[in-house]
Amino acid sequence: MRPLLALASVSLLAGGLLATPAFAAGDGGSSNTPTCPRGKVYSQQKQMCVDAESNLIDDQSLTTYAYVLAKEGRYEEALQTLDRLENPNTAEALNYRGYATRKLGRVEEGIGYYLKAVALDPDYTLVREYLGEAYLVKGDIASAKAQLVEIEKRCGTTCEPYGELAEAIAAAES
Repeated sequence: MRPLLALASVSLLAGGLLATPAFAAGDGGSSNTPTCPRGKVYSQQKQMCVDAESNLIDDQSLTTYAYVLAKEGRYEEALQTLDRLENPNTAEALNYRGYATRKLGRVEEGIGYYLKAVALDPDYTLVREYLGEAYLVKGDIASAKAQLVEIEKRCGTTCEPYGELAEAIAAAES
């Protein structure tokens, strides 16, 4: 049995080393999270790309990586990554699921995920920004403005979610 374990360890290590990550540009904390080839995900704990099927990735790494994928326009991969979560019902995971589904054109479904995230963490301003943007896609400027007010209550007018949503609202109104 030991030779099998050693072989598995060498295979995993070689697979991780051969899957050299490319660092993603993005907002939030994602700029330090690299992207990996299809079928691999970045493990923050191991600091390397690992096989997506390996079950060696913690939920936080999967959630962060799903965000990186979504911000790069790899929405289906982001959703597949979120499907691997042990606990998919966190505000952050639901927010990123909402973002990916909205960007795939399933706006109502995305809003449903955003509302679940807001219910779990009403102070999570990024989800409120994305929820407001989803309302704008539907042409519901009043609901988007209501989210802007909620963001302002939580972080003022100088935080990034406020600025992004205010800009999107201004563009929708013009």
